[in-house]
Amino acid sequence: MKAELINPFLESARIVIEQVANVRPTTGQLGIKDVKFVEKYIWIQIGMTGQMEGDIVFGLHEEVALKVVSAMMGGFSITEMDDIGKSAISELSNMISGNASTMLFNQGVRVDITPPKLLHSAHAAGFNAQKALTIPLIMEGIGELDIQVLIA
Repeated sequence: MKAELINPFLESARIVIEQVANVRPTTGQLGIKDVKFVEKYIWIQIGMTGQMEGDIVFGLHEEVALKVVSAMMGGFSITEMDDIGKSAISELSNMISGNASTMLFNQGVRVDITPPKLLHSAHAAGFNAQKALTIPLIMEGIGELDIQVLIA
């Protein structure tokens, strides 16, 4: 995996989060780590096919997800992750991945994305721990959104 392939996802995430949640995220440290699903997190998995094969996984703590959804809904306080909240957080990851795939296309890399798959628990994920490029996006007053790229 080339580190530069994560840049479109990072740039797209910054743009989309600023547009829909009115927060300008900053970038944490790029690293390679074992992706392990933990409880009290919401995971959104988007598959990629074409010249890049694999998954993009967005992970955020349930409390952070509630704050992101609240920000997306204009500050309306969300206290539990209901169907509308799950739809909103899934659409956020879909928008980020869709914009990133367009950026990749403009760089000559053809990819397609799958619809987002929301996983609300480690057990439901059915996902084996594996190494991924990961970048946390820090959203002031909200928390962190981890972008994990598992692409060959």
